[in-house]
Formats: sequence, structure tokens, C-alpha cells
Amino acid sequence: MHKHRIVIVGGGFGGLFAARGLCGSDYDVTLLDKRNFHLFQPLLYQVATGILTVGDISAQQRVVLRKCKNVRTLMSTAYDIDPQRKIIHHERGELAYDTLIVATGVKHQYFGHDEWRHNAPGLKTIEHALEMRHRIFRAFELAEGESDPDRRRRLLNFVVVGAGPTGVELAGALGELAQRIMVGDYRAIDSRDARITLIEGADRVLPAFDPRLSKKAQRYLEQLGVEVRTQCMVQDIAAGRVQLQQGEEVETLEAETILWAAGVQVSAFGRILAKRTGEETDRGGRFLVQPDLSLPNHPDIHVVGDLAHFSLGEGRSLPGLAPVAIQQGEYLAKTFKRRLKNKPGKPFRYFDKGSMAIIGRYRVVGQIGGMRVTGFTAWFLWAVVHVWSLIEPGQRLSVTLHWLWRFMGRTADRLITGNPPKTSNILKARGIDPKTFERAP
Repeated sequence: MHKHRIVIVGGGFGGLFAARGLCGSDYDVTLLDKRNFHLFQPLLYQVATGILTVGDISAQQRVVLRKCKNVRTLMSTAYDIDPQRKIIHHERGELAYDTLIVATGVKHQYFGHDEWRHNAPGLKTIEHALEMRHRIFRAFELAEGESDPDRRRRLLNFVVVGAGPTGVELAGALGELAQRIMVGDYRAIDSRDARITLIEGADRVLPAFDPRLSKKAQRYLEQLGVEVRTQCMVQDIAAGRVQLQQGEEVETLEAETILWAAGVQVSAFGRILAKRTGEETDRGGRFLVQPDLSLPNHPDIHVVGDLAHFSLGEGRSLPGLAPVAIQQGEYLAKTFKRRLKNKPGKPFRYFDKGSMAIIGRYRVVGQIGGMRVTGFTAWFLWAVVHVWSLIEPGQRLSVTLHWLWRFMGRTADRLITGNPPKTSNILKARGIDPKTFERAP
């Protein structure tokens, strides 16, 4: 008779912490993920703005689970499920399970305008972060060599859509780059001339935070030269421009770099799971889970992280944050190990360690329980929490050293990687016929 098989789909915070918690147990565990590494998403914006490197915020799953002989990792993408037969279909075959943990997270939501994705990349993966970094630093380099004032102005215009924690942190990091880190590095331009606009549909930035913290965050942003526009909706995005509506007024902003930080939707596997199981989801597609994180009509399937709607009553639910996913993954591991000892399970309880958003050096707002923290105190707490949350002890040292050196000083990783644009496309953007260029001696 085989051991009880637990399959975990998704190697994010919830999935990896569940796998690590089951290390050495009497379960046969398989972690299925399309990547072979874990990504610390809360610090992705610092890769996008050159403060940290890719290696600082990623950890190889096999290294993390090296000593867990009962856990194997499989790099593949799950695309379907048969809940009756308890089979996961993935691109390299099939996996049978006795218990399933789904931790596939969410992706960006463009509210029915997926065509915006090309001109306004989001920030969920390493590729997204590197693409953002490419666009940000390339814009400054092109502006340095641009003789036309209007084109130079457009190159130095940056728009961030969405003023939740990701958007606020990204806009703040751009402000730090332009107003402090890159000052004096160029000869033809002044980085402080960069115009950074943060767009938010709600009436304040950080809508989920205490209103007083939102006000403080906006003040911090404005100190870094960020123009904040609230109650402002995006109507259209195209190459080099974004159309906005604020009340009755419609305006078009010309900006070479448009970055998206507004809205998420469930993963493709999450949608398939909902279709195959018929389980109830909320308006955002998240599964309404039981107190033990299982699905009501499928007790062998558990959902954690961004994909789970865990009710707190009165219409409230747990937010899609890394600490929530970590605690849910750890909870399931402990619950399953209790079952091996025939001990009853306990309902999941979330311990709220608070929420923070960093806007710049020493500019942080946070709420811990009923207490509001700002400034240096919040900045120090933010640093400790984020560094300690990294998977590998060696990473904690690496990130601490990198982060202190770059964040306290005036350096950033400004390497422009990726495929350069075609010369013909650059010429067309400047109104020059590429054929004329090709015929030149």
C-alpha cells in the first residue's frame, strides 16, 4: 500500500511553506511548479528599479527542500484536473493525489483590455521586473541622446497605474532614482526633470490602509516628485500615451514608460479548478474555503494564498498578502501531521503582523494591529520583516548587504538587458523612412 500522496500545485509562499512543513513526515509529497525557484514577490519592484538583483529575491526549490527526502519537486505546468479520479494533468504527464493543495496565485487583470499588456507591463514575475527595468533605464539613456525637446520630455515621463502597495512602492522607487540616486550621472539631461505620475481610481492612495496613513504616504510621494492623481480612471493605453478620465475631464498623457499595478485575476489553473469542481467562488474568482482551507464539496482539495477567500465575517476576507499564504501553508502542514497521529484538526487562525508600504529611504507607512507607524521606525521594521522572510539564511545576508549598500548610497543596477529594439522601429518613431536610412552611404 502506497503512502498518502500530497500534491502541491504552485511553489509560491503557500506551496513552498507547506512542502517545507511536511519535510520528514510520513507523506509522499510532490511540489509541482512551472518554475524551479521560489520568488520573493514583495521585493520585485526593487529588482525593477535596480536596488536588488534577481538572485537576491529567488531561491532554488531543490536547494530549499534538499534535506526533505519525502518531497520531490517537478518543474511542469498543471493545466487540468479530474477531481473524481484525483488526477492532475500537467504538460509532462499525470499526477495522482490523495490530498491536493492548490497555491497557484493570481496574475494581472487589465479589466477586459488585454491589449494594454504590451504597452503597460505588470509586476508578478522576474521577467516582468527585468522588462520594467529595461524600459525605465532605457528611457533615461535615450533621453540623454535626444535633441528634440518634445521627444525628450516624453522619454522622461513615467506613469504608474494603481496606487495599492505595489504601485506606491514602485512610484516611490522611481522618485528615489530620479531625485537622488541618478542625480549628476547624465550630461545632457537632469534626472530630476523626470515626471512621475501615479494614477488611482479610488479617492486616496493605499485604499486598504488607515486614511491617515494614506495621507502620509501621498505626502512622502510628493516629496519625491511624484504627482498623485486619485479618482482618475484609465480609458485607453497605447504606445507612448495613456488616456485618463477624471470626472468629466478627459486627458491624454504622453509617456514612454507606462507601468501597471492595478488589479489581479485568478490563475488559469484556478479557473479550471472552479469549472471542474463546481465550487463557489467570489466575484474575483477566489474559492470560498472552509475553516480548514478545504473546499466545501471536495474535502481532499485545499486552497491557500491569493486564490483562497477566507471569510472573516461581515463581508471581510483575508487579503492576498505573502504572510497570509505563509501561515496557511504552515497551517496545512501541521494539520496533516496531526492527522497522522489521529489528532483532530484546528481551524485556521491568522496572526496579523501588520501591513507596510515603503515609499523611499526612511519613508515608510505601516499599521500593526491598531498602531500606526511611519518614518524611520517603520522603515527599520520593514527591513527586518522582509529580510527575515527570505527563504535561505544566505540570502538574508546577501540582501542585507546589497540593500544597505545601494539603498543608503547612490548606486543601482542599471544594466539594460533583453533584446534591443529594431533600428527600423526607432526610425519610424522619429518619422524617418527606414529605406532612406538603408540607402545612405
